[in-house]
Amino acid sequence: MWANRIVLQGVLLTIVLNLSCVSFRDVSQAVSADICGCAPLEPDAADYRHAAKHVALPDGVPQEIDITTIFSWPEDSIPLPIDQPRTGRELQLVHVALAFLQNASINPGDCDVHMELSAVADKKAPRVVVETPVDAEYCSARQSLQSQLKKNGFQLDIQHGGEIPQPLRVTVLGLPFEDFEHGRGSAQVSTLWEIHPAKVTTE
Repeated sequence: MWANRIVLQGVLLTIVLNLSCVSFRDVSQAVSADICGCAPLEPDAADYRHAAKHVALPDGVPQEIDITTIFSWPEDSIPLPIDQPRTGRELQLVHVALAFLQNASINPGDCDVHMELSAVADKKAPRVVVETPVDAEYCSARQSLQSQLKKNGFQLDIQHGGEIPQPLRVTVLGLPFEDFEHGRGSAQVSTLWEIHPAKVTTE
């Protein structure tokens, strides 16, 4: 009798553990697939000019530019103060009608969608960093980009991303932002200037 009870308890325990593992796995997959559910691994204070990057896009007619325009913008010789607010060019809403998305991933530190764009489809072409913040107001833009990339056979979520085999034509709406050099992407990234925050749409 006791032996049967022990066997039964063992079977029940195995079932509970299996169900727990399945539930945990399902939750983990759901969280990793939720491009708006990323939890930053680093505090806001560790993010360079955090407050300046996490702003809403202003209303108004954007200035039309292209990727090559960004390479011509002068860079400061030393990094701006970490609490430097937006000023000058960083306040001007810009629009890029055509660029090529070469790389896309989610930065685990701040959960922003990190992208690299070039003026042409060549993989060796100079690139500009473009980022879409994790902020709630950009959730729909992040989800739309994720969906568009999926249609093109590319998976973008918390655990997947990287170099895109066939660069995709995109448009960009956002604010210029001057970062500093700290290993910000691939060797093709050729300027400290970014478009950050930004909304990116594939054609």
